[in-house]
Amino acid sequence: MSRSHRYLLASLLQSCPWRLLLLGGSLACGRYSSRTYLICDSSNGKEAGPLIGQQTSRANVRLRTETKEIAGIRTVKEIETTASNAGSDLFGIHLDNRAWASFSQKLHDAHHILKNIKWSELGDQIGDAVLPDWAADLPAYLAKLQSELSMSPGGLAEEIWSEAQDPDFNPEITRKAEVRIGNELCAGERQFQKRRKIYIAKALARYIGVKEDEMNPEDVPTIALCGSGGGLRALVAGASSFHSAQEVGLFDCVTYTAGVSGSCWLQALYYSSLGDQNYSTVLDHLKKRIGTHIAYPPTALGLLTTAPTNKFLLSGLVEKLKGNSGTAFGPVDVYGILLASRLFVPRGELAVDDRNLKISNQQLYVAGGAQPLPIYTAVRHEIPPEEKNGKKRSTKQSLPREAMEAKNEAWFQWFEFTPYELWSEEIEAGIPSWSVGRRFSKGVSVPQDNGINSPELRIPILLGIWGSAFCATLSHYYKEIQPVIKRLAGFGGIDDLLEEQDDELVKIHPIKPAAIPNYVQGLEDQVAPTAAKSIFSSDQLQLADAGMSNNLPIYPLLRPGRDVDVLIVFDSSADIKKSNWLSVVDGYAKQRGIKGWPLGAGWPKENLPEHPLTEDLDATKATRPPHGADTVPNAQEDLQNTTSDRADSDLGYCNVWVGTTLVRANATEPPQSKRMSPNTILKAMEPEAGIAVVYFPLLPNPKVAGVDPEKSDFMSTWNFIYGPEDIEKVVRLARTNFQEGEDQVKNIVRAAYERKKAQRLEQERRVGMGRWQLYFEENGDHFR
Repeated sequence: MSRSHRYLLASLLQSCPWRLLLLGGSLACGRYSSRTYLICDSSNGKEAGPLIGQQTSRANVRLRTETKEIAGIRTVKEIETTASNAGSDLFGIHLDNRAWASFSQKLHDAHHILKNIKWSELGDQIGDAVLPDWAADLPAYLAKLQSELSMSPGGLAEEIWSEAQDPDFNPEITRKAEVRIGNELCAGERQFQKRRKIYIAKALARYIGVKEDEMNPEDVPTIALCGSGGGLRALVAGASSFHSAQEVGLFDCVTYTAGVSGSCWLQALYYSSLGDQNYSTVLDHLKKRIGTHIAYPPTALGLLTTAPTNKFLLSGLVEKLKGNSGTAFGPVDVYGILLASRLFVPRGELAVDDRNLKISNQQLYVAGGAQPLPIYTAVRHEIPPEEKNGKKRSTKQSLPREAMEAKNEAWFQWFEFTPYELWSEEIEAGIPSWSVGRRFSKGVSVPQDNGINSPELRIPILLGIWGSAFCATLSHYYKEIQPVIKRLAGFGGIDDLLEEQDDELVKIHPIKPAAIPNYVQGLEDQVAPTAAKSIFSSDQLQLADAGMSNNLPIYPLLRPGRDVDVLIVFDSSADIKKSNWLSVVDGYAKQRGIKGWPLGAGWPKENLPEHPLTEDLDATKATRPPHGADTVPNAQEDLQNTTSDRADSDLGYCNVWVGTTLVRANATEPPQSKRMSPNTILKAMEPEAGIAVVYFPLLPNPKVAGVDPEKSDFMSTWNFIYGPEDIEKVVRLARTNFQEGEDQVKNIVRAAYERKKAQRLEQERRVGMGRWQLYFEENGDHFR
């Protein structure tokens, strides 16, 4: 081994241990094909076969060996071919178990590479580089992990798989699942809504200072809290923001929470025995657990090879690979398991609870209405197919103008996970959450070959999917480094070239997203026509971090039937002003005709075009459903308000916009909404008011010294170590920013309540008048 290679190895182990684990994970996930062994000397030790079950005779297996030597490192590559009977077992594993066999083979290869490194000699040969003490223990860790994941009798994997087929451990395997087609909410969520309103009525009365006996559940506004993506930064800041809402009584008035990436991790923790449905408890847990990197080898491998955490963390892996032969295990799954080892293992590591690992178990906390319903998000990247002549087939011609303007969102299909259901808006179809992970055909779940259904996909696998920002396209990756490239002399031409190729870069994922079984196979003619045809050609759905489309989980909250009145957004995104994720929702709202969204919400844009209301206002009429009324004066006021708001150069700690339900007869869209001041916020109680958006960007605050989301290195999205002091800084910043807008939030909630109350009373008055009119028609007016 050359000096440069030895130094590189030591640097990798010392400064970036997580890269080594992901490298090992890549080997175990099939990122490298066939069997490649790393040998540091000329001798070839006796090989132990991959532990994928009881090995049978290899009489039908022929080996062809290729040997190469590069920089002093000799590699031996064994290529296996079978004889005449291609359908025979390979190492005792039937071909229908190829996913498990492939994983086991790669795990064996990873172990082989590491064990053939002469660790005792590296320290002297590397010289000035210091080899970490734990490096020499890696082969032993992998050997133990390999042994535990063998399917030999009495082994850990065999025990996991046996329990996976036992209804006492997994009651859902006895149930047949069917695809629910339609855009309405599922029955479980509709029942939740009714119970949650009753619970909120009392909490809302306390929060806004109304007598409890005066509160009618019908007057309760639907409030949603959502947290952005942003890794551990979003997790910690979101926990503080939600905790602040909980402390003042606002959280008890919330019907929905929604998350992207790190905010999904937050929700999963909150709805577990670790979070105990208290954000103060969540923060205490984080202070004890995220001071160590998720991929620090001694800690991560120790948890994966020691009871009881090994079974707790590896169950999802075994069940996924053994239950579905066509599935794949990749870096995203490794990532999810590492996340679970930090976030879902308590300090002390003994009191692990399997009930925390299934999203359907969260129904325990929400079914009675005592907690909000969490919504987790992921996206599928739909890449337009190529025509035979190599040109991209355009689907824009048949889309309305609004859809063409929102083409960025059209590239991604959103999927939402709740304790009740996995569902997609574009497909308009979903399945029960307890059936995620099993195969489907023509709308019905398909059992395994032994006739038993696969158990529910576990949360460690989902954690990886929800937070897999590293599965972004080459276009996303380049945009991360583009500012640096532009500053380099002579690289301007490269930047221009890459910008020209963006249509191609946006199609390439250097790291493949994770996959789950495709539940819409065979339903081409039954689901929504908006479903991409390519989705029916694969037995797997590749899902990734929804932040690739929008780092704010607003789209699911605008779903018909959820009828959100007040949307409170906590945005911890990186480069928060430039990304301007809130403004991206405009295109979505226009495309889907969502009434009430405050168009123009978000960071002020430079070089704004002329406002659409500068057209002849005398020709513009508006209608307030269901009764027509000429509201041109209101439109004139909207123009004045919005024009004055164009002078705003920035947003503050708390920003409020209110949409309108007015429908204009001649204009193409409602007027853009004005960002409201605290003094005018009660305009939200006007009858035509639409959705109120309260936006809290995570900005630096002079009241909290020593922390700046854009400048503090530890707040990078890619940092996976937060010490207790770091956590406390982020907690103080998020709490202080919430306090800046606390009164505004209460006012907007009060306004929404008053508006709904007035609408109910007006409706009752009209119904009452209708009854008297009917009485007089049937019995006559005796006073005439």
